[in-house]
Amino acid sequence: MSNQWDAGRLDSDLQDAGFDTLAVRAGQRRGPEAEHGEALYLTSSYVFRSAADAAACFAGEAEGNVYSRYMNPTVRTFEQRMAALEGAEQAVATASGMSAILATVMSLCSAGDHVLVSRSVFGATVTLFEKYVKRFGVQVDYVTLADIAGWKAACKPNTRLLFVESPSNPLAELVDIAELAGVAREQGALLAVDNCFCTPALQKPLALGADIVIHSATKYIDGQGRCLGGVVCGRREQMQELVGFLRTAGPTLSPFNAWVFLKGLETLRLRMQAHCVSAQALAEWLEQQPEVERVYYAGLPSHPQHALAARQMRAFGAVVGFELAGGREAAWRFIDATRLLSITANLGDAKSTITHPATTTHGRLSIEAREAAGIREGLLRLAVGLEELDDLQTDLQRGFAVLRAD
Repeated sequence: MSNQWDAGRLDSDLQDAGFDTLAVRAGQRRGPEAEHGEALYLTSSYVFRSAADAAACFAGEAEGNVYSRYMNPTVRTFEQRMAALEGAEQAVATASGMSAILATVMSLCSAGDHVLVSRSVFGATVTLFEKYVKRFGVQVDYVTLADIAGWKAACKPNTRLLFVESPSNPLAELVDIAELAGVAREQGALLAVDNCFCTPALQKPLALGADIVIHSATKYIDGQGRCLGGVVCGRREQMQELVGFLRTAGPTLSPFNAWVFLKGLETLRLRMQAHCVSAQALAEWLEQQPEVERVYYAGLPSHPQHALAARQMRAFGAVVGFELAGGREAAWRFIDATRLLSITANLGDAKSTITHPATTTHGRLSIEAREAAGIREGLLRLAVGLEELDDLQTDLQRGFAVLRAD
């Protein structure tokens, strides 16, 4: 095929392409202006050739854009690129990572269905299930992430969905995705994996047997803390249910945010590689500090699931949890002593961030729920960015210096 512009260029040209090529090229359709960069379609609606054409498009009898709540060319390019990277038949983009989870549950579960959720999911995810999903008659129970026997025992005849984060936020707990996928298949349920911490650059849950992959694109897919967004990837059968939900309920990704995410994907693997190198070095260094009681990072041989992580992940991610002696007081003093790190609950940014999960990301959970999830008062979460490693270590030393001054 000619290397020159072709408005009908097909993704079949990329069937054998590698990850980085897909991250740069997949999903793009050049328009009549022959633009090299992805076009940004800032439009709410589309014009039809005739009344009959409009009727056919609205009825789904003819191809064509109808309304940007669920059809936008820029968003579609992002969805197709994410599907290519995750190895999915289809992807559906949403307004945020939380709306991606909500859209998945609301599209695929009904009143009377049973959902099993890992105890170690993000605090807002627990709130979503407890305060809102249960309100619509969906039963929700929680299981220890790594306990495959526990997942089997917790299944019921009406279990419809198993939902996990692997690795978890912020303790880097894992589940054997292939084994848990087998449990789901035996039950006739779907396995959804929140792959936010890894991205497809480090882990591909669908290839391990999962049915659905969910991302907060706000994090590493963007990579620079600019926009909110989410995306769900999986088989076309389930994804079409999500399209219907977006069409009706409207938790839609904006075209501008989709365009930003497309640019983020172009450097995804390179960024994740750099994040992981620095995170590994800092985790090893933190493990040697006397004030640190424990470091939570799957790249450490001391991590109980290190071998599993090495088997199902390409690298170990950029989030390091570490627990200080002295509880909340020590944790807050440590945070306040830093100068370079950003004190914020976001992650996946080029800028490194630090937060106290017990009073931020998991602060709305009960004390009992936090304890069950391992979120103790001395725990800090460090999301390692792209700064110089020596500068990050120097800033962390400021925190230790304050504790040692006692």
